[in-house]
Amino acid sequence: MSIIMPVYNGEKYISEAIESVINQTYTNWELIIVNDGSKDNSLLIAEKYKNEKIKVFSKENNGASAARNYGYRLSTGSLIKFFDADDVINKEMISAQVTLAMANPDCVISGKWGRFYNNDLSNLDLRPEECWKDMESIDWICTSWKEGKSMTQSGIFLIPSTIINNTGLWDESLSLVDDLEFFTKTILASKKVIFSPQSMLYYRSGNENSLAGQQGRKASESCFRSMELSISYLLNKSKSNAALLSAANIWQSFIYHYYPSETDLVKKAEIYLTTLPKPTIKFPATIKTKGLIKIFGWKIIKRLKKYI
Repeated sequence: MSIIMPVYNGEKYISEAIESVINQTYTNWELIIVNDGSKDNSLLIAEKYKNEKIKVFSKENNGASAARNYGYRLSTGSLIKFFDADDVINKEMISAQVTLAMANPDCVISGKWGRFYNNDLSNLDLRPEECWKDMESIDWICTSWKEGKSMTQSGIFLIPSTIINNTGLWDESLSLVDDLEFFTKTILASKKVIFSPQSMLYYRSGNENSLAGQQGRKASESCFRSMELSISYLLNKSKSNAALLSAANIWQSFIYHYYPSETDLVKKAEIYLTTLPKPTIKFPATIKTKGLIKIFGWKIIKRLKKYI
């Protein structure tokens, strides 16, 4: 199996990520590290680990999706894990997922995940999700999206290369939320999603170089386009009540997040909502703010927050 690790200015964390691969109980893997034009010491650190199993390549900066695609084209494994250079996996993860993948051909294998802060794995914030079980692919997407958000961080999953070859690689035009587009089309092309309770991804929060921290117009447009594509993939497969409602909640979460800063994109999302059921997710707010929302509405409250 092949692990593909893009890195951009990840000198603080890449050693920990690589060590978590080296420490796996499963040993029949290759790690392909793609340095995406880092300006720090990421490449030098990665090259210290270089051997017959750990291969290091460097390319000009063109984004994480392009780096993942570059690495995939160099990979030789029939099972693929895309793994970010600031995260960590538990030592049993790959063994458990490979075992399930061999027993369940053409399925995507998932696992657990939790956030950790201040570079301290002991303060893991683990919140079990309804989709942490074996599910039909469409049901997994609908369940994952039900609350208007989806966690498809790449290191959680193990994917047969045959599925990637059939559905296509990462969309290099996307930056923010590129994982949503990739994993929606990938999971929908699989037979099922099989859950591995022994597999854990430790997701680092607070990294200033992570894609999740991106802001600005380009990031907003990428988020919108990724949601637009992902929803189209789902609704082309199913227009069940669950699919339509999950799509509505995804759009509503976009509106809550980007109003009023990206009014044109919010308007487009609101137009999409007119063709879907009424969203069921509420504007995220404290108890005090919820009272104000009942009086003034969430849009006025969010506008006021800019000045508070």
